[in-house]
Amino acid sequence: MAETSTAPTDQRFPPQIPYIIGNEACERFSFYGMRNILVVFFIDYLLRTHVPETGAREAQAKSLMHLFMAGVYFFPLVGGYLADRFFGKFHTIFVLSLVYCAGHACLALFEDNATGFYTGLTLIAIGSGGIKPCVAAMVGDQFTEKNRHLVKKVFAIFYWTINFGSFFASLFVPLLMKNYGPAVAFGVPGVLMFLATVIFWAGRKHYVLVPPTGPNPHAFFKVLGSAFRGKDVAGGTWLDKAKAEHPAEAVEGVKAVFRVSALLLPFVPFFWMLFDQKASTWVVQARSMDPNVGGVVFQPSQMQFINPMLVMLLIPFLTAVVYPVFQRAGWELTPLRRMPMGLIMGAASFVIAGFFQVAMEGGTTLNIAWQLLPYIVLTVAEILVSTTGLEFAYTQAPREMKGTIQAVWLLTNTLANVVVAIAAALNVFTGSAQFFFYAAFAAVAGVGMALMARKYVVRDYYQTDAQAPMDGRNPAVEPKPA
Repeated sequence: MAETSTAPTDQRFPPQIPYIIGNEACERFSFYGMRNILVVFFIDYLLRTHVPETGAREAQAKSLMHLFMAGVYFFPLVGGYLADRFFGKFHTIFVLSLVYCAGHACLALFEDNATGFYTGLTLIAIGSGGIKPCVAAMVGDQFTEKNRHLVKKVFAIFYWTINFGSFFASLFVPLLMKNYGPAVAFGVPGVLMFLATVIFWAGRKHYVLVPPTGPNPHAFFKVLGSAFRGKDVAGGTWLDKAKAEHPAEAVEGVKAVFRVSALLLPFVPFFWMLFDQKASTWVVQARSMDPNVGGVVFQPSQMQFINPMLVMLLIPFLTAVVYPVFQRAGWELTPLRRMPMGLIMGAASFVIAGFFQVAMEGGTTLNIAWQLLPYIVLTVAEILVSTTGLEFAYTQAPREMKGTIQAVWLLTNTLANVVVAIAAALNVFTGSAQFFFYAAFAAVAGVGMALMARKYVVRDYYQTDAQAPMDGRNPAVEPKPA
């Protein structure tokens, strides 16, 4: 009898990976399903009697949505810290998932009660934000030296799963709102989040659990404190004063955080100010457009499906076709070139949408299909800024400070949404003016980032052994020009 061949263990994904991927698909459907209808719900339901004037109601709806998003991107800092230092990823994800489910339940039950509804949004911000840094990190924890070559593939699947859930949520949840009302529209994402929690719990006996590290004596703020207390070092910077209490690599890590922060914090928030408004300002614009496209009537919130659909299509195209073409032409699209280009393209998307708004203010009725054009431009900008920036931030810090650098990256989104929430609440810019206002700032930020990037010295830190602690040697490659 012929011997039955089986694939080597190291060629197959660990058996627990489907549980994490299934959890992510359901959780992302639940999050984007509820988020994408928030602005319409505020305008047509919750705020309708409290804020009679339409313009003021739209402004307040946008402000509330962006305040919620600021919370979503703030709580990863808390969730990641608790998981890494005290409770571990599994317990943090499971407990915060239950908080997340409670938040969804509040949205479905308190559609007519502002206090109950806002409580639900707060719980979702805590739950969704808290698990955000833990789930992706837990995926990586499931791999060893034998199958580490599969990590890149599993993260590609993971990223596609996010967009897969977002795509279907954007298509179907707005229809639930129209046909069955808010309770059902918010209830279905809640059911999906409960299912996500059940799937995650079902894999509990299979996961590789990395124990929490406990307090880190050489953490970012402890190094900073030592630098402020220390004595001046001849020929060194003020941070070198911390070397009296901390190893040199910890101090170098803090220096890396400051280098990356100086490049990201002044500029990247201007991109997120644009991007997250596709769920607010662009939805409000779509409400004034003709929704009939070839006999199919689209809900304003539904148009957000274009973004995840394009992400799934464009990332392979840009990676396999566009980037190599530029490289062969002698002008490689490095991360420090992509991010400023993304900011400029984000500004261009808002200029296009602004001209649409000018036309409608002049009495022209535009079809909602016109929004496809700015969505295409904005999605390309997202790939150039978001996916590139996340990778760039990770590689630019040594092992000890990679978590801190990721916190800096998330902070850019939090700051952006706080600013947009305040601007919307003040209602300073209305109509087409708001599109050109944000576009101008993003364009200036793009130029500024390009100029600063020319002086930035890239230092890529790669880990040769995932299990080996950092020693006194500098793990960075030789500095190379941007």
